[in-house]
Amino acid sequence: MTVQHIEIAGQSMVLLTRREFERLADAAENYGDICAAVEAQSRREADEEYLPAEVVDRLLAGESPLRVWRQHRGLTLEALAKKVGCGSSMISKLEKGRNEGGIRLWKALATALKVSVDDLLPHD
Repeated sequence: MTVQHIEIAGQSMVLLTRREFERLADAAENYGDICAAVEAQSRREADEEYLPAEVVDRLLAGESPLRVWRQHRGLTLEALAKKVGCGSSMISKLEKGRNEGGIRLWKALATALKVSVDDLLPHD
């Protein structure tokens, strides 16, 4: 690698050819990709859940988190209601924002869906 050392305004600088600069930039990008892959593998080995992009997109679009998680887990209104001991109409009202529900219900829903309560609460 051919470099030229210069000083500008008291700062030590290095000049590279464009080719060398691009090679170093590519190497830095590859290193970043390798680090991300190693991190992802560690998270997979720790059994961290990955969400499909469709689920993330629905949540980001402001859809009811309760509905998104329920459907992601493959549960009907009735099945989730049975797991938490309430009526399916209550779940429907929560999903539509027509009822706030109590903290015990939200905790039961979070447990049944294997998420935190914060993941379920609407973010207005």
